[in-house]
Amino acid sequence: MGTERKKLVAGNWKMYKTPGEAVSLVTQILAAPPPRSDREVVVCPPFVALSRVAHLLKGSPVKLGAQNVYWEKEGAFTGEVSASMLREVGCEYVIVGHSERRQYFADDNPAVARKLRAVVEEGMSPILCIGEKLEEREAGRTQDVIRSHIEGALGEFDARYLRGLVVAYEPVWAIGTGKTATPEMAVEAHRFARKLLGEMFGVAFGVETRILYGGSVKPENAAELLKEPEIDGALVGGASLKVDSFLRIAAA
Repeated sequence: MGTERKKLVAGNWKMYKTPGEAVSLVTQILAAPPPRSDREVVVCPPFVALSRVAHLLKGSPVKLGAQNVYWEKEGAFTGEVSASMLREVGCEYVIVGHSERRQYFADDNPAVARKLRAVVEEGMSPILCIGEKLEEREAGRTQDVIRSHIEGALGEFDARYLRGLVVAYEPVWAIGTGKTATPEMAVEAHRFARKLLGEMFGVAFGVETRILYGGSVKPENAAELLKEPEIDGALVGGASLKVDSFLRIAAA
């Protein structure tokens, strides 16, 4: 069932890399052999580096993504960045609902839904992050959290509207901690998310939607995770900041 979904490996740089450092990293990525034809590779630098990175990526197989967006088209929203700004810079993907945004910047489900709508309306693909905290997993609430994140973000949409959607399952307890969900744990969560998408938008939509795994993905565990047909790629944090580790994951 997983054969028709092209695997996607996205690097979320978080608040690392000045524009100059970003140029250096992307130059090294582009100097390496291009990604496998069955892989899509995306880099998500900080806002201030997007235009310089976009310039370098032109004509290359590597795509550009942003880490966040604001839902209004324009206006007196000091410090915010709109979806049309991101699209004009060259972004094809935008991460929405990352657990750090939920934790530190009060991005709740309604906010994530509004951001997602803004991204889709500009013709970009949202990467919707979902996933449980450690205490939620220990309380056996993993599926409840996945359901609340998916229904909360996507409940108002219909399938046609969400064509480019990518979902990233990121157990919060595995982000930046060095702990990784076992392939079995990840597959179980991905299956549940896919079944839920199928119930909400039709079986075909569930089958076609790519669901990535994120949370301490490293070259050492990438092959084991990515060989699972249920896992359609990876959202990579720290390991995307070093050219060799990111390329090894992208090729895994």
